[in-house]
Amino acid sequence: MGKTVNIVLSGEAGEGLKTIEKLITDLVSKYYYYFATKEVMSRVRGGNNTTEIRISEDKVYAFQKNIDVLFLLNDNALYRLEERINEKTVIFGSEKYKDDKIIKNKKSKLEIIDLDKLAKEAGNKLFKNTIIFGFLLGMMELEREEGNEKIKEFFNDKKEDIIDKNIDALEMGYKKGENHTDLFNIKKGNIENCKNISGTEAVGIGALAGGCNFVGSYPMSPATGVLTYLAAKGKEFDVLVEQAEDEIAALNMVIGSWYTGGRGLATTSGGGFALMQEAVSLSGVSETPCVVHIAQRPGPATGMPTRMEQGDLNLTVYAGHGEFPRIIVAPGTLKDGIELTQKAFYLADKYQVPAFILTDQFYVDSNSQMEKFELDEKYLEQNIVETDEDYKRYKITEDGISPRGIPGYGKGVVKGDSHEHTEEGLGTEDFNIRRKMNEKRMRKTVKILEDYIEPELIGDKDYKNLLVGWGSTYGVLSEYVNKSKDSKTSFLNIKQLYPLSENLKEYFEKAEKVLVVENNFKGQLANLLKLELGIKVDEKVLKYSGEPFSIEEIESKLKEVL
Repeated sequence: MGKTVNIVLSGEAGEGLKTIEKLITDLVSKYYYYFATKEVMSRVRGGNNTTEIRISEDKVYAFQKNIDVLFLLNDNALYRLEERINEKTVIFGSEKYKDDKIIKNKKSKLEIIDLDKLAKEAGNKLFKNTIIFGFLLGMMELEREEGNEKIKEFFNDKKEDIIDKNIDALEMGYKKGENHTDLFNIKKGNIENCKNISGTEAVGIGALAGGCNFVGSYPMSPATGVLTYLAAKGKEFDVLVEQAEDEIAALNMVIGSWYTGGRGLATTSGGGFALMQEAVSLSGVSETPCVVHIAQRPGPATGMPTRMEQGDLNLTVYAGHGEFPRIIVAPGTLKDGIELTQKAFYLADKYQVPAFILTDQFYVDSNSQMEKFELDEKYLEQNIVETDEDYKRYKITEDGISPRGIPGYGKGVVKGDSHEHTEEGLGTEDFNIRRKMNEKRMRKTVKILEDYIEPELIGDKDYKNLLVGWGSTYGVLSEYVNKSKDSKTSFLNIKQLYPLSENLKEYFEKAEKVLVVENNFKGQLANLLKLELGIKVDEKVLKYSGEPFSIEEIESKLKEVL
């Protein structure tokens, strides 16, 4: 594993941490690998937020607890970071931190920099962000001119005077950063064929690649970013976006869009998805496809709206009353976010079932580089038939998949019903028909497994220990395996969480010890593996504080159990 420098910016909401992150990651991504993530309080102004930017010679995708370089943007920026600093941490802050007990107890090094004073000298307190940007460029010995061009690009809608003052502020910070080049000893490289995107953008791009042309949602953190991303792409990609009055209305609208031949998406979090249950069942019985993105956060109830957890797998598996097939996928990488979201639309369409994309706050709010790749256009294929006069919407078939028509395409009448129904779509209370229809719907599960999305194995194929994870644990577990170079331990990332394929057993049968790593209290995937496939798990490594696993934490915990 190459050298890594972990830079953390700490300040209150509204101080522009996101701006600094955007400026620096856009520039450093040309020369270094990076991973950036946020730790945000649930408020619009005030509080204390942090942005972490890990810069490395090698690919990194995990949260790092220990801070190498820390910038304190105000007098309230340190109190929540005590556990993350140590004697090796270099802290840049105002003179007010000279006698700080936390810094003294941790024996961290404090470098005095009065950002508020410097910003006033530059002409406006808002220039604090640009000063830090310049400081980081100087510390990394990157070219001033590149920074100036980035400023011009970022503020291209501002007056020339504002741009010039920002460039002056950058120069002010650059000169100070030049005095600290010893803090950044990473070899400069040349990163090509990559794109900087966030988890939010990955899901949004995947939706567009899957043919999404309607979004019905009610805003809910941390899923709102996908809603606003697709709204911004509305004209370019012909996507109609509707902010519904509530969650059940949102999913009903999405189901309506599929009924008429569209491809709709609802994006929400656990609390919002809980309100969609009746509509999920409507999708199940009417065999109308729908796609729902669920960006998980800690519950119960409102829980912690801006934190992360993987606590809604059970909710998604059992959502809606009654029994009916469904598909659940969970992206771990940015590429997964695009590909699995795209496939969710295709599979929902093909099998006429609800499909769910499970992410979480850590995934959607983090960003990094993704290698460019070609999308597969086959996932835009639609499985819609032209109806004839004798059309039967719910025709009983051997594989359980009835021909799906849409109103106005053909001569047939397309009936959809939330009641149990006949092949023609007429409501019925006939017990025999009920049994046949139930069996027909459930037969689709066998067909769905023919399209099972295979897991990804990282590490040696001849392993002794098998780490198992899903979703956003991908980054920390893959980094652990790649970093440790332990050929006895490999990592299995399960991308399709439901239905589970019997073929998964092969991975587990080879292992002497199986450890499942999850961000929830019960080990929901571990329990599902046992219930569905009879797979025995030796250890559950669980975290449910609202924080992601750090690379240090995984190294420590796995050392204990392995």
